[in-house]
Amino acid sequence: MTARPAQQPPTTGRADDGGGGRWGRAIAARPRLLLLVVLALTACAAVLGGGVADRLSSGGSQIPGAESTYATRVLEQRWPASQPNLLLMVSARGAAGGVDDSQVTAQAQDLARRLGAEQAVGGVVSYWDGREPALRARDGGEALITARIAGDEDAVDAVLERVRPSYEGRRGPVEVRLGGPAAVRNASQEVIAEDLVRAEMIALPVTLVLLVFVFGSAVAALLPLLVGIMAILGTNAVLRVLTEFTDVSVYAQNLTTALGLGLAIDYALFIVRRYREELAAGTDPRAAVVTTLRTAGRTVLFSALTVAVSLASMFVFEQYFLRSFAYAGIAVVLIAAAASLIALPALLVVLGRRVDALDVRRLLPRRGTSESKPKREPGAGWAALARLVMRRAPLFAVGTAVVLIALGLPFKDVRFGTADDRQLPSSTPAHLVQQQIREEFPGSPGGILAVLAQGPRVDEASLADFSRSVSQLPEVVRVSGPAGLYADGERIRAATPVEAAQTGTDGSAYVTVLPKGEATSASSLELVTDIRSIPVPFKASVAGAAAVLSDTQHGTAERLPWALGVIAVTTLLLVFLLTGSLLLPLQAVVLNALSLTAMFGAVVWVFQEGHLSGLLGFTSTGDIETALPVLMFCVAFGLSMDYGVFLVSRIQEEYERGGDHRAAVEFGIRRTGGLITAAAVILGFVMVAIGTSRVTNIKMLGLGVGLAVLMDAMVVRSLLVPAVLRLTGRATWWAPGPLRRLHRRIGISETAAGTAPGIDISTADDANQQSTPVAEAPVEAQEADKSLIGSHRAERT
Repeated sequence: MTARPAQQPPTTGRADDGGGGRWGRAIAARPRLLLLVVLALTACAAVLGGGVADRLSSGGSQIPGAESTYATRVLEQRWPASQPNLLLMVSARGAAGGVDDSQVTAQAQDLARRLGAEQAVGGVVSYWDGREPALRARDGGEALITARIAGDEDAVDAVLERVRPSYEGRRGPVEVRLGGPAAVRNASQEVIAEDLVRAEMIALPVTLVLLVFVFGSAVAALLPLLVGIMAILGTNAVLRVLTEFTDVSVYAQNLTTALGLGLAIDYALFIVRRYREELAAGTDPRAAVVTTLRTAGRTVLFSALTVAVSLASMFVFEQYFLRSFAYAGIAVVLIAAAASLIALPALLVVLGRRVDALDVRRLLPRRGTSESKPKREPGAGWAALARLVMRRAPLFAVGTAVVLIALGLPFKDVRFGTADDRQLPSSTPAHLVQQQIREEFPGSPGGILAVLAQGPRVDEASLADFSRSVSQLPEVVRVSGPAGLYADGERIRAATPVEAAQTGTDGSAYVTVLPKGEATSASSLELVTDIRSIPVPFKASVAGAAAVLSDTQHGTAERLPWALGVIAVTTLLLVFLLTGSLLLPLQAVVLNALSLTAMFGAVVWVFQEGHLSGLLGFTSTGDIETALPVLMFCVAFGLSMDYGVFLVSRIQEEYERGGDHRAAVEFGIRRTGGLITAAAVILGFVMVAIGTSRVTNIKMLGLGVGLAVLMDAMVVRSLLVPAVLRLTGRATWWAPGPLRRLHRRIGISETAAGTAPGIDISTADDANQQSTPVAEAPVEAQEADKSLIGSHRAERT
């Protein structure tokens, strides 16, 4: 039984039908005026966004409404000493008595006194106040002075930069180095800013060389680069404005550079390639721009929407670290699309056929002559690959899927953690200080937990019972608070005057817990859970690195299904609007997810387990930053959809004209295989340039997304997609009658009529699917494609 073709309204065949045609005519009418406006806006954006790096923050991983966030805020206000963010490591290696030497003691006490007198610095506690063992190295060579710098992250950075010269370095008999969260964050911002400049210096010239190789023409190669620069400058201006109203992460600027160059290159490649095709067919330059915007322009717009939606899903999370990437990502995607659909077409109109000027291929030596060697049809290799894959579709579909799943298996052992000093280069002073604290100091001073107690029943007896219970937990070294010092359930000594001051007049106090393990190890996370499960007659809120990580993991996991749901639903809807198919949206979601498996497997195998750490130059912490896989998924999924849209749109365009499913798949691979691969290689190189960062999280983001992009373009789009489309056959384009009618009303298409060839099938064998046209194509289209489809059928026969 053969499928019955669906009835469709006839197409007019006019190149300027639809909104894309009208927009193309408007640009073609006044291209120079548009270019002047774009140039003025770009100059304004460059000025406005020039100082954005100085206004970005490196925090934002905490859940705003979490218990640990609340406890941290209260403790900062009432007892700054409980939440130190600045450490002064005082080294006395040259003194006979180590840190207990009289001269060292006098110098250290003077340092602590001066630090406490600094504006916006409080809660200064030093080893030399009460000889606390947790603040002294085991060998007595170093000891710590801790303090709290008040204010938000920008204020803390400003104070740190002001006081650093007065304390760091050689001071009499001691040498002082700065550490703590404030110093680590400040160092991270400096390294990221330096690495970003270096990445741009690497990416821009090499990208230009790759584009010249792709286009042949130096003039055409410059166009995507110009679009990318516009996108980066425009997004920096947007981020600068946003910093006036909300916190924005410093990491967002790296995403701006990567996506700004990558997406601009993708979109510009697609636009310029289609424009040159129209010119090669003998079309006038102005008409070629109109046709390009009506066809490729619609696809670029649709692709931008899919990427923006994927990035917008990060708005469901509460941490401004993730929200910042949504700000930057959406801005750079929309600006790149706008530049590709406004500035680029105007440039093409002005250039006309000069877009092919400065053809560097003429400088290369030619082998043979046209008489001795037949000219190879463009894309013939990709067409041959598509035919091979479709002939062995089950083998390629199953084999490729199995390989991708196998590459992702290491991710099942993922352990989530939080970023610390070890993501910095090992030579960074802040990293050296924190590393020495981990190795030389008893317990885990950097992982101290503070428990805030509030309520009318906060008294010495209840605090003593609570402290005794906590000290009996296996992962606790000691507990100190207003009720005294406890270890192994026993009171060691009474509270000192400093500890007694921890009790507030309104029924509030805090106790500190010194854990045995690392600050964010599995044992420390379990300790937080155990402390929270102890029954108490007051409200107890736990703060500290492990508590923050525990709350972040819980909050992220709670909102992750919503983010995935947003991506899935909107992707299904948008792909349906493009194709009118019920099956293609499902294929897009599943195949895109498969394209990311290699990225997640590599993240665990390399960055968590430490393989290739020496080659790549990073220190493995044994875990992965909790929010980073979420970010990588959203970015990589959007970019994968980008390539998927390019491919499916060309397949659909050919299918609507010819009605032959296999010929349409071959045509789409032929026309976009080289384009998608070139775009993926260039975007992959940009991501690798970002991945040269000395900060581990940026390295992971760049290399991971770069791998995902290359796997998607070279494996999924080249092997898995044609194999799956061959297996689903003409059913790929099927949709129920109501959905077909809905798509005809609101759908997006590269054809003039804007409708998809929806079909209604019940049973159809593969042979009939290949031979029966689904819809009548326009006469002009039939004539244009007679040779391609005819030769394809002859080859099958």
